[in-house]
Amino acid sequence: MSEPKALIFDCDGTIAHTMPLHWEAWNATTARYGILFDEERFYALGGVPARQILRMLFEEQGRPELDPLVIAKEKEAVYLRLLPQVTPVDPVLEIARQHRGKLPMGIATGGSRPGIPTVLRHLGILDWFGAVVTSEDVVRQKPEPDIFLEAARQLGVAPENCRAFEDTELGMQAILAAGMEAVDVRRMPDYPGRR
Repeated sequence: MSEPKALIFDCDGTIAHTMPLHWEAWNATTARYGILFDEERFYALGGVPARQILRMLFEEQGRPELDPLVIAKEKEAVYLRLLPQVTPVDPVLEIARQHRGKLPMGIATGGSRPGIPTVLRHLGILDWFGAVVTSEDVVRQKPEPDIFLEAARQLGVAPENCRAFEDTELGMQAILAAGMEAVDVRRMPDYPGRR
């Protein structure tokens, strides 16, 4: 693709440096219930909604009495208390800044509401995006393409004319499955890393 007609960004770890804060919230929440979830696996599951991760962990660890939706909300509440510490991923934010008002832009994230709009508002960029699609807006999650396809639909741009930005393997798979041009922000020279 020479010039895209729309840009779509993942949020956590792509446009906002939130992953260490998410890990802190996960660590506090899983410890409270005696659930094993290590940091390496957390990063490998980047982009998977909390409720889905919890369902998997509870099944693996024989904890059917625990409700993944209730505990996902607890984890999100811990995370929301940490939001004042969120900083932007500067090289990615600069790309969005350069295209603001020139191309339609959207967010396609495995995160949830109200966390994602709150992060974007905290960074002062919520109004930059004509679409904010979260895990609650689609049935199938990354690596399925649905979140990216829904963002393109809301922006009114064909998927093949979109360039999308991600920081996880599952997200990259989702972008490619959507037929979009994929940019792995982890390869950008000034990318701050995930931790």
